Amino acid sequence: MRETELMLKGYGLTTAELFYHMPDHPHVLNSFTWQEYDLAPDYPKLFGFIEFWQREIEGPLHSIRFCHRKLIGPAEWRNVVAEFRLH
Repeated sequence: MRETELMLKGYGLTTAELFYHMPDHPHVLNSFTWQEYDLAPDYPKLFGFIEFWQREIEGPLHSIRFCHRKLIGPAEWRNVVAEFRLH
């Protein structure tokens, strides 16, 4: 689906910053930023990505922080019934 279709179906933009230990240098933390359209509050794509990371990537996760924002919502739609002109 296109991004607009996803937003109209309730998806919002989820951004996650994952902090992980470097495999060769375990005392060094690195960060990775991930962004995808996802559904709150279950976040299936985010948790799927985290499971993929734990299964396939050698760098163990230290912590994750994320935010979610709906870009289009029903409160933003306004039906204009009339227009008045001055001058």
